[in-house]
Amino acid sequence: MTRLRAQIWGGVFMTAACLAVGVPVVVVHFQGGRPASVPSGVWLAVFAAFAAAFCCTMWLMETARRPILLGTFAAQAALAPVLVLTAPASGWTPILLVFNAAIGAYLLPPRAMAGLVAANTAVVAVATALVSASPFEIGMVAALYLMLQAASVLGVHAHLRETRSRKRIAEAHARLRAASALLAEASRVEERLRIARDLHDLVGHQLTVLALELEIASHRVDGAAAEPVDRAKEVAHGLLADVRAAVGEIREGGPRLRELVEDIVADLPEPAVHLRIDSGIEVGEAHTRVLVRCVQEVVTNAIRHAGAENLWIDIGAEGDLLTFEARDDGVGARTVEVGHGLRGMAERLAALGGKVRFSGDDGFRVRAEVPAA
Repeated sequence: MTRLRAQIWGGVFMTAACLAVGVPVVVVHFQGGRPASVPSGVWLAVFAAFAAAFCCTMWLMETARRPILLGTFAAQAALAPVLVLTAPASGWTPILLVFNAAIGAYLLPPRAMAGLVAANTAVVAVATALVSASPFEIGMVAALYLMLQAASVLGVHAHLRETRSRKRIAEAHARLRAASALLAEASRVEERLRIARDLHDLVGHQLTVLALELEIASHRVDGAAAEPVDRAKEVAHGLLADVRAAVGEIREGGPRLRELVEDIVADLPEPAVHLRIDSGIEVGEAHTRVLVRCVQEVVTNAIRHAGAENLWIDIGAEGDLLTFEARDDGVGARTVEVGHGLRGMAERLAALGGKVRFSGDDGFRVRAEVPAA
């Protein structure tokens, strides 16, 4: 949430700085001067069109389709040089070219960005030459704006690399936690079965032999000696029944769904996961594996595609059905493209007789149902 708030405020300040570039032209116009080589009304109309394209590109960067973003960026990239060249005496207008370079770094490949920066630098040099005949001043101003653009582009690229690295780390974290949880659970199940077999084969067999020996002894003794033998026989039968019950419980002991899922989402750098699991849910090993993989997939999807700050996961029961619901506060999508991960989730659920629905409205949403038995 802190990162999102910082991005919003950064966009607000950048928009305010862009709009402030037009202030000197307006002031000079109302003072009776001639701030541009074209009528002030025409210049301000072009500036308004640039500002509209700029705001659309920046504020819709994470939600609009790429062709739309490229269209609005092309408009602002074409209008900014017009504003700079028609108002060369207004020293702030070249800043618009720096804004273009910063936003273009998010959308254009490196070669295209290099061409844009070179073109912007040439525009600055021409605009400076219109108000100054000094080659030194022309070169200094052009070099200054070249460095400002380069710094903006490199800063954006560093930010993008950091973002991609953070996402890869978060994805690897979720996948590693899921694999570790399933491996630990498999080891626990194997150890539980080994203990059950040992109890049955060693203690159970020995108690069975003891019970048979006491049964034989009870038929060979009479009088006062028969009473303790009968009590010992009852104790042996009771112990044998307890051992068999313990073996059954050990074999049938279900996996720890809550602990496994909590372990997957613990300490995730992003997004913040809000988990709710009904306390009365009891699932077998196969259902647990599927639910763990579902959690892993929605977490990695929220990290990789949604850009979400929060992810809500709810595992519950409705009658004879286990339900799995997940939603995030990311960008969503008009049409959900089912990739390998979502297809694998659907296939795992279908193998247990379940079904799943995906939705991109108001963030990404998953609703799955699977028979509990």
